[in-house]
Amino acid sequence: MERSILDTHPGLVWGFGIVVIIMLLLDLGVFNKKAHEVSSKEATIWTIVWISLAMAFSGVVYWVFNHDEGGHALAVEKITQFQAAYWIEKALSVDNLFVFILVFGFFKVPKYLHHTVLFWGIIGALIFRAIFIFAGVGIINVTYLPEMTIFGSVVKINVVMTLFGLFLVYAGIKSWGGDDDDDDKDFSESAGARLVKRFWKVSDNYDGNKFFTIQNGIKMATPLLVVVAVIEFTDVLFAVDSIPAIFAISNDPFILYTSNIFAILGLRSLYFLLANFIHMFSKLAYGLAVVLSFIGVKMLISPWIHIPSPVSLGIVGSILVISVVISVMFPDKKEDDIEKA
Repeated sequence: MERSILDTHPGLVWGFGIVVIIMLLLDLGVFNKKAHEVSSKEATIWTIVWISLAMAFSGVVYWVFNHDEGGHALAVEKITQFQAAYWIEKALSVDNLFVFILVFGFFKVPKYLHHTVLFWGIIGALIFRAIFIFAGVGIINVTYLPEMTIFGSVVKINVVMTLFGLFLVYAGIKSWGGDDDDDDKDFSESAGARLVKRFWKVSDNYDGNKFFTIQNGIKMATPLLVVVAVIEFTDVLFAVDSIPAIFAISNDPFILYTSNIFAILGLRSLYFLLANFIHMFSKLAYGLAVVLSFIGVKMLISPWIHIPSPVSLGIVGSILVISVVISVMFPDKKEDDIEKA
């Protein structure tokens, strides 16, 4: 059975946790103590910081395993698993920015409050992703069928991985070209908004960065709390695609969780960096559809054919780069017309 960093190197677990907590405290308590509109320069700096931290951590992963009994081969496998899971989640997160922009526009969230909403959305993601990933790995490990002979080969089929594979192929086909249904969606009727309204009355206006306000002697939730709840539930829905996808990369929960969290932590700054020209990634939806389908197929054929992590990383990276290049070369005509108007 493949050893997990969680079992063999607990110090690395604590190190990861401490780094994340310190960075979040610095982000919210020092650099963003007062709610403000995030500039492109600030967003660029934080984007570079989070990506650099992720790359540095993957280097630590390589160093740890290179000095372990697995040696160089296992170290390469681990670092490519981390990189593949990280960039898959990062790419899917970029696609999610389209929905975030729609949510902020629908609720008319002031720009200086965008950071606050995304920060608390990320705190929720830290919790829910941990539940999904560690529970998912546990379930996968106990759902193997007895060995059987299929097409002349003795194989062990995992029920959950097979279902995930079928789902990802379906999700990839369904998402081909993107989904425009969200453009006209009434987010005030989404699950997160309904949950808040079930417990509190909601005021008509924002009250700075407060989640609650007092009006006529009555404690009421502000629209900011509704927006945070909508973003949280939206992230849970996004995880339905992204979490099964990374299970095809590795069965090490620590590798999966750390790569996922580093990608999520950088999403906030990436939003501010890309929000004004998100249309430049108009063809990314096609690339993500291909990536999801590829990962689904990888899961389905894994009992017979093992695709190494370095190969998966190369394929996923190539698909994403090609989709971005095509987006730049052939921009969406509708967005281009809007810019010229």
